[in-house]
Amino acid sequence: MMRDVATPASSISENLPGHLNWLIDTGQRLKTADNKMVSVLEFRHQKDDEVLSEWAKHFRNHYCSDTDIDILREGTSYTRSVFLTEIKFPDGSKKPGPSIRSGDFSEILVADYVQYLLNYWVPRTRYCDKKNRNESPKGSDVLGFKIVREGQESATDVLAIYEVKSRFSGTKAYNRLHEAVIDSCKDVTRRAESLNAIKQHLLDKKQSVYIPRVERFQDPIDHPYKEDWGAAALFSTACFSRDLICETDASTHPGKDSLTLIVIHGRDMMKLVRDLYRRAADEA
Repeated sequence: MMRDVATPASSISENLPGHLNWLIDTGQRLKTADNKMVSVLEFRHQKDDEVLSEWAKHFRNHYCSDTDIDILREGTSYTRSVFLTEIKFPDGSKKPGPSIRSGDFSEILVADYVQYLLNYWVPRTRYCDKKNRNESPKGSDVLGFKIVREGQESATDVLAIYEVKSRFSGTKAYNRLHEAVIDSCKDVTRRAESLNAIKQHLLDKKQSVYIPRVERFQDPIDHPYKEDWGAAALFSTACFSRDLICETDASTHPGKDSLTLIVIHGRDMMKLVRDLYRRAADEA
């Protein structure tokens, strides 16, 4: 089920979405060129209609709330399914739509990982405000907030910032994890804009009650907190190379001492992406 964008992680961690039961920590750890550890997870998705339908609803609501879809499509001749497919979702066949789909899918899955498994509050604000459905949202990919005690500032409050890359098509392997690490360095400067974008979204959606949570992290100099940097790479198993992952070098990352590295691979991931978008539209 898609929760309110501002639901605290602590209130939902007990209700793990079914699709995250398919995300398995293999226990394998790879070592990068600069001796950082990379956790290897496998996404063992199954043909379970109940889980897939709940996931599709959760996924769809990132782009368009089920409560808003009829208002938004009014004035057109589109059914809900056609409206989502033609207006809200990235194109399924015309470039760069398919790559945008895989990128959005990967970011949302990592956002689920950060929220439900790492117990952060993760606002879902990046996809519903797209001006061009076939472009990636700007700013940091995933932001997670962890406040030790609501309403009280603590230096142990944590802001998590994750960069996400994916490779789901073809059979040639690329080191998308290294690319995620390189782009993660940009989040040092993108952080302020990304936080402001979340704040603006909450204001626009009449959810200003949650704005203080964002404001807590907007001034790291006068109001210090901990940072949890992350770089994640998702692959179809055919594109996943352990040897290439081990060539990753995070030695120049400004947050290297608190940088988490993960890879997630699974079979036929692009087929899964297509099927999830189709189900999300057809079941609206």
